[in-house]
Amino acid sequence: MKIFSLFCLFLMYTQRLLGENEVDAPPSDQSFLQTMMMIAIAFLFFYVILWRPEQKRRKSLETQRNALKKGDRVAAMGIIGTVVRVGENTVIVRMFDGAKLEFYKAAITDILPESAESSSEEVSSSKGE
Repeated sequence: MKIFSLFCLFLMYTQRLLGENEVDAPPSDQSFLQTMMMIAIAFLFFYVILWRPEQKRRKSLETQRNALKKGDRVAAMGIIGTVVRVGENTVIVRMFDGAKLEFYKAAITDILPESAESSSEEVSSSKGE
């Protein structure tokens, strides 16, 4: 907020400097008001188009990360695996070959739905036993 107020003061100062030297300049009140309206519209545009959807996406992912449980399939930094244990800040993930890796919860980028591939693996392993 401090940056925004400093920016407004800078605009007011430059507007006064430029307005004194111009012969056919519009009234300074009107052009300053127009400038402030354009800045407000730009901030509103960036908020609606960029910041708000990103906040919603981040909040949704955080909710999913906090709801992780054993057996969920996750993607962490491009590595896909199954959750073995969920800690306070970390998650242990087992990969396809049986290796286990520990990740921070923040590193989990996606929670994957159960796929037909994983269910067919379980069926084939149960038939072999």
